[in-house]
Amino acid sequence: MLATLAHLQKIPFPSLQRAQLQTLQVNLGYLCNQQCVHCHVNAGPQRTEIMSLDTIQQVLAYLRSSEVNTLDLTGGAPELNPHFRTLVKQARGAGQHVIDRCNLSVLFEPGQEDLADFLAQQQVHIVASLPCYQAENVDQQRGKGRFEHSIQALRQLNALGYGQPDSGLLLDLVYNPLGADLPPPQEALERDYKHFLSVHYGIVFNQLLTLCNMPIQRFGSTLLSKGTFETYVQLLRTAHRDENLSAVMCRRLLSVDWQGYVYDCDFNQMLDLPLQIKGHRLHISDLHELDLKHHEIQVAAHCYACTAGQGSSCGGALEA
Repeated sequence: MLATLAHLQKIPFPSLQRAQLQTLQVNLGYLCNQQCVHCHVNAGPQRTEIMSLDTIQQVLAYLRSSEVNTLDLTGGAPELNPHFRTLVKQARGAGQHVIDRCNLSVLFEPGQEDLADFLAQQQVHIVASLPCYQAENVDQQRGKGRFEHSIQALRQLNALGYGQPDSGLLLDLVYNPLGADLPPPQEALERDYKHFLSVHYGIVFNQLLTLCNMPIQRFGSTLLSKGTFETYVQLLRTAHRDENLSAVMCRRLLSVDWQGYVYDCDFNQMLDLPLQIKGHRLHISDLHELDLKHHEIQVAAHCYACTAGQGSSCGGALEA
């Protein structure tokens, strides 16, 4: 796989400082039952990196001592970590809003037959990846048959109350472009998703979140191999909007890798750009009573993917 960091660091990006921390995003490991072309984590079935129970307990200890109110679980497929349910139960018991970034097909993996019921019982907010509402595009990105699995999973979640009015069970879907393009306006695309999925499959959900593809890891390497990396980065730079800088997710979020080391965002984690103080790489166990507000954020050209056009974050378009 071709590395992108050296290319990204040649291009300047406006300086950013951290604001009040609200969300702890924890990567439970790179193991995944899928291997998607656009995956910025380079996750897949052969990855062996998995967060240990000891590190999970350190995450819980930090949640209890901090002002964080949202625990955002990602991977890989975070549910494939054997301690996923322990973490969810204890975080929910501590009053945390818990988000599970779910690829939907994981609900059909061996040993996960009761996963949907568990998520509903714990009132976990599901953010589910569905890069298109048409089968051909989804299977092209994620593998043959993945769209049908996604539809089955969404129907199962709807039957449990997810996405239904007044159920309290939040189900959001995530769209990302098939290739080196900016996502379309989020509101209009959400209307299209809701209409198509309702009419053709009887599926409902709460919100659509549009994400911009990051020119890093597997997707960035593909761009480099095709000779389109610089063109895509220039597209992001041309579409940059200064007003998005105040709303980028890295200002209010911390990313934690499977070993417990801390980053400004999940994308910096994948580029191995750790959050440091005086040259010291921070671990989750170092954060107790440490105020990171106003700390300088590590930036490079990949950050333009978050500020281009309507903006992009783990919560969807920034202007929404």
